Amino acid sequence: MASPEETLQAHADALLASLRSACLVPGPAATLLPAADWRPTMQLRVAFGRKQVELGTFFRAGECKELKPVVEVPHLASTPPSSTAAAGADAAEAATTTTEPKKRRTRYTFLMIDSDAPTPEDPKFAFWRHWVVSGLSLGEEKEDEEGAAGEAGGDWDRNEVTDSKPHRYLFLLYQEPDGMRTLSKADVGGDEFVQRRSFDAATFATRHGLTLVGMNWMTCAGDGWTG
Repeated sequence: MASPEETLQAHADALLASLRSACLVPGPAATLLPAADWRPTMQLRVAFGRKQVELGTFFRAGECKELKPVVEVPHLASTPPSSTAAAGADAAEAATTTTEPKKRRTRYTFLMIDSDAPTPEDPKFAFWRHWVVSGLSLGEEKEDEEGAAGEAGGDWDRNEVTDSKPHRYLFLLYQEPDGMRTLSKADVGGDEFVQRRSFDAATFATRHGLTLVGMNWMTCAGDGWTG
């Protein structure tokens, strides 16, 4: 049986290989990596309902457009204990477990962005911001109301091109610096078209002192897309 370190190493190798094969690195995702030799320190798992995102999994819009992504980080070496948290406005209500002594909570920010907006052939609005959830306390006991995880900006865009080729959606998990307050909509931008398009995720992370620790991605096309 593989050790946690071996499991994480295998995941990191698979993630980076998948980004290369999908032309995301080199490509749009390269701007998100803090260094050329970056490797994840946590295995980020994402699901919509019962379907897992696994490094490029293909979704139809109908499988996920009415759902919020659910985030999970398995218990690996040098990571928090296993837990799940809904990456939406109800994130603070998610149940979490831990076997470690209570200590200063490590909090995380979760992003979901589209690298192919409005279409893969003309991604002039990339990155398109779909979800930003800060204050996630993965692996810790349930938060009280004050300082709970907050949805600073999140939704599927109802005006996306439905006959477009599959888009590549990136899921990013950042560790927050100690003492960072939960982000508000004002920190991220509004929900209007001009406020969500061309989202500079790398600058956003730098501005708030966020450290990229995990990544996953999927492709998604409209229900009527035939290829």
